[in-house]
Amino acid sequence: MKIRTAIFGVYVAASAIGFAAVVALMLRDVRLRYVESMRRTMGDTAAFLAVFVTPEGAVDAGWAGKLATLPPKADLLRVFACDRDGRVIFDSAQGRDVGAVYGWPMRGGGRAASENYSVSNVAEVAGELRVAAPVRRAGELIGWVGVGRSLDTVTEGVSKARRELVTSLGLVAIVMVGAGWWIATRLTHSLERLTDYALAVRDGRAVSPPPSRAAEVRALARAFEEMRVALEGKAYVERYTQVLAHEFKAPLTSIRGAAELLGENPPEPDRARFLANLRTESERLQRIVERLLELAALESRRQTRLETLDLVEVVHEARAAAEVVAAQHQVRIEVAGAIAIRVRGDRFLLLQSIGNLVQNAVEFSPPNGVVSLSLQSAGGCATIIVDDNGPGVPDYAIEKVFERFFSLPRPGTGRKSSGLGLSIVREVARLHGGEVTLKNRGDGGVRAVLNLPLA
Repeated sequence: MKIRTAIFGVYVAASAIGFAAVVALMLRDVRLRYVESMRRTMGDTAAFLAVFVTPEGAVDAGWAGKLATLPPKADLLRVFACDRDGRVIFDSAQGRDVGAVYGWPMRGGGRAASENYSVSNVAEVAGELRVAAPVRRAGELIGWVGVGRSLDTVTEGVSKARRELVTSLGLVAIVMVGAGWWIATRLTHSLERLTDYALAVRDGRAVSPPPSRAAEVRALARAFEEMRVALEGKAYVERYTQVLAHEFKAPLTSIRGAAELLGENPPEPDRARFLANLRTESERLQRIVERLLELAALESRRQTRLETLDLVEVVHEARAAAEVVAAQHQVRIEVAGAIAIRVRGDRFLLLQSIGNLVQNAVEFSPPNGVVSLSLQSAGGCATIIVDDNGPGVPDYAIEKVFERFFSLPRPGTGRKSSGLGLSIVREVARLHGGEVTLKNRGDGGVRAVLNLPLA
């Protein structure tokens, strides 16, 4: 299960429990609020009627008769009057309860009758809410006047209010679910970018730690970057110690053997052959050291500040630098594509990278061969293509040509290079956010493609 799904599931579950409890309480209280509102209005009405029928003289046994002057509204509100003993002496519902005895104090109905259900003049009896007010004469209680209303009259209003409440709460729930998914996505987005960063490091791509507003995620990204640098440094030292020992061993052994044989004063032909061998192997050591210095310079420029360059100028400069080597191998270098192409990069490194591709193509081209350079620009990417008409690369070596110290024998001489040229090209491409590929051409030779992002 993805962490985003887990966060979203926990959020939805917790929200659903709390939301359900709140909804249940709100739906339960809808009826209470309606009834409470009705009770307050009926209480005011009962108090008004109590004042209306209060006797003015010392004796007025017909005080309840004043209620008969009110217009009958038995279907909406029932008015009744009781003597001090609770016996009904007036009922606007066509005398329905006249003679019946209402108990006093009048309580009942619990929370369905009143918010404060301990009030003594409120009760829910037989589905009717009753509210009464005392009638006094000279401070003496002589009876009660009250109003009653069937609770069925609020059923429709309560049902409608509950439907509207459920609809509104349903919309709120949908919004909450959407917000929960957005929150879960935002929380895990930084972790997903960290995962992509780790995978890129694993694949050897040049990437920077992803930025984040969260301090914890920034700290984790910084720790990943420091770990990457530390591991790369350790692997760098171990790898170079091994390969240097291997690469230096062969020429040193050859030089030592030639020197020992020269010490025996061999014949002149052998002496000349041994001296040539000394020169060849010493030059090989020199090339290895120079390439290693180039790699060291490349490592030190990883944090260099890039500038906007005209790639056409860099290509022509690399071509000019390779003319001497091309003349030695009797190879012609052609450049196609003179439109200015702007890229962001380090001029020294790009010149070195393109020069390595050109020199590699020249060394593998036959006499009177042609090395072709072309530039293209499309889709926000600048492309440098280097073609030669040499023998091509064996299938087993296609995936290895960019490895450090891997080299193929040159046509004609059978000698190998330091095996660092194409490795440097790949490192420069990654440093500039690009890539380099190499493949055999269908009509013979090899095509190297260097892609760089446009400025």
